[in-house]
Amino acid sequence: MIPRYSRPDMVAIWSPETKFRIWYEIEAHACDAQANLGVIPRENAEAVWKAKDVEFDVARIDEIEAVTKHDVIAFLTHLAEHVGADEARFVHQGMTSSDVLDTCFNVQLVRATDLLLADMDALLAALKRRALEHKMDVCIGRSHGIHAEPVTMGLKFARFYAEMDRGRTRLQTARAEIATGAVSGAVGTFANIDPAVEEHVCEKLGLTPEPISTQVIPRDRHAAFFATLGVIASSIENIATEIRHLQRTEVLEAEEFFSKGQKGSSAMPHKRNPVLSENLTGLARLVRMAVVPAMENVALWHERDISHSSVERNIGPDATITLDFALGRLTGLIDKLVIYPDNMMRNLNQFRGLVHSQRVLLALTQAGVSREDSYKLVQRNAMKVWEQGADFMTELEGDDEVVAALGADGIAAHFDLGYHTKHVDTIFARVFGDLTDA
Repeated sequence: MIPRYSRPDMVAIWSPETKFRIWYEIEAHACDAQANLGVIPRENAEAVWKAKDVEFDVARIDEIEAVTKHDVIAFLTHLAEHVGADEARFVHQGMTSSDVLDTCFNVQLVRATDLLLADMDALLAALKRRALEHKMDVCIGRSHGIHAEPVTMGLKFARFYAEMDRGRTRLQTARAEIATGAVSGAVGTFANIDPAVEEHVCEKLGLTPEPISTQVIPRDRHAAFFATLGVIASSIENIATEIRHLQRTEVLEAEEFFSKGQKGSSAMPHKRNPVLSENLTGLARLVRMAVVPAMENVALWHERDISHSSVERNIGPDATITLDFALGRLTGLIDKLVIYPDNMMRNLNQFRGLVHSQRVLLALTQAGVSREDSYKLVQRNAMKVWEQGADFMTELEGDDEVVAALGADGIAAHFDLGYHTKHVDTIFARVFGDLTDA
């Protein structure tokens, strides 16, 4: 990803320096295991660790690869330059390139996931704080973009919290699924390397041995991993889309923080645009762009081909770096989001009581009017509000059939907002658990 949408900690995971360091650790730990088994001399295994503080020369490895046309061989050649040709002759004993490449890739994905989990924790904390802050701040709920019934701004934040919490659970599962390693040799049979080597390397790197690999780790694991990133990205877009709608000039119930000196338009000085939310919508598309190629990587020829390789060299860094940036940006957006309770109430009252239509409908049915007739009575008065700008309660109080069913003084009782918020505490308890100390 370009620096504009990258954060240094995640970028560092995907740097050539980090990759070659992980490759080195795989090879060095494998040598230790081979020495433990008596396959190679102990002194040769110990000699490999002489490079433990070496900063591998990326340019030199690239130079070698330009000749060998093979990145792992280029690295091993460079490692021998530091360790010594004779001392390094048992490095990569019985291994194949995918043992290094696949195990390293999964180490990087695990490390990236740990950063993403921390990102999600920060986002969840921000969403919870804003949910509690606006728990009972009433606003209009919308279906199809049209006024429906009252909700609260706190419920909006709580809903997004619950969605992101599910995303975090999925990400934790994806981390466990991707945290495998393979050091099983050509076509995965362990013919030239003992399974104990794989177990030792995986233990040292915090991985679980792949139960059965071919010459590669099965790519259904990676498909599930990137699909999880795609779902989280879609949840980011879901929140961003809500904010974009709430910031529309005609709505303006919420607004991205507009800092001192910020400019909204090169042409129109009055503009304050939801640029962060729009940016997040675009970034979500980039993350999801990795999902289909990851799915297509599952089907490889026989025990191995490299059609997946070029894909993963791109989507591994790009998807994780982009999602890391997007989660951080969304957390800042939520943290500073400006809420306008007065505008929320103004919008709710824009159609003069129509939001209470269902409650009046239900009251009529409770009073003995058939549901079909109740619907007709309520709708004919509601349409006057839509079409003539009338007041809904006034129209109902002037409708003899409605008055006959509910009484002259019984209509207004069905217009209190508290009716719509009476179970907010129950919903919050379901989402957040015990809030006694919150």
